[in-house]
Amino acid sequence: MSGEPSAGREGLNRPAAAQDWPTPLSRRRVEPLELLAIEHLPEEAVPAFEAALQTVCVTVAYFRDEPTDTWRVEGVREAGWGEDELTGALALAAAVSGIEPPALQVGPIEAEGWLARTVESFPEAPIGRRFLVRPTHVPNPVTHGRIVLRLDAGLAFGSGEHASTQGCLRAFEAIAHRKPRRVLDLGTGSAILAIAAAKALRRPVLATDIEPWSVRVAADNAVLNGVQRLVAARLADGWRHRVVRSRRFDLIFANILARPLCAMARDLADHLERGGTAILAGLLGTQARMVLAAHRRQGLRLERRIDVGPWTTLVLRQGGG
Repeated sequence: MSGEPSAGREGLNRPAAAQDWPTPLSRRRVEPLELLAIEHLPEEAVPAFEAALQTVCVTVAYFRDEPTDTWRVEGVREAGWGEDELTGALALAAAVSGIEPPALQVGPIEAEGWLARTVESFPEAPIGRRFLVRPTHVPNPVTHGRIVLRLDAGLAFGSGEHASTQGCLRAFEAIAHRKPRRVLDLGTGSAILAIAAAKALRRPVLATDIEPWSVRVAADNAVLNGVQRLVAARLADGWRHRVVRSRRFDLIFANILARPLCAMARDLADHLERGGTAILAGLLGTQARMVLAAHRRQGLRLERRIDVGPWTTLVLRQGGG
């Protein structure tokens, strides 16, 4: 079985338990933990069930079983946390994926060992030519030649480990020379993309999310990275909120799921300046054609596609430019 650990889906459901964890993972009080697992998922169902487990789990991973060509999604949560939320999220994931609700496996896991493994599995990581993701549990020396993004290993969503985040950072690196003036990170999660844009461009970035705790984490991470005056973290539901609905942007990050991306294609096009760039992620390679078609119908054109493992990032332009 081959596997790639997931760092979560930026901008979607956040671990409910996380609001009780204000300190970095390496210093947290050890609580009883349990492992949740769902097996034999078709590839197209992985993002929905990954997001469902994120409603209660502090970290989520996915693995491909090559002999059966199916996937296993698993997560770690505090024992018994959020049963009602999880039940509803799993039912929604099954409905969105068009499959029968799969069996959920639940078992104990050694808390101290898992905490140690999580910290060990999140070393600092260079991404592309310009960025370096550095977790808070490692030293932070002055680093020349790269933009350092400081994050907590416990904030698995948006930590830079996920292929979607890596794809977005690589895509941004390729277009940063255009120096977009108005930037939006829709579904910001940890704000890793907003922070990267603020540090690279030294321009204001609007970072929105539907989860209050994510907005707080995004603001805290902006402070940690010294860009609190540039990153404005705001609670907003997609394009409906007043902070975004009357504005247009030169660069839009949208690292969410394939179906929401398709549903919001018209709104995104309406909020993208002529010649502007949209970086879309959170989709599997098999879903790229569907997402691209939805945005092409709104006048956007494909400029670049970046594949990292099974995940794809699309770079789109709005006319001209």
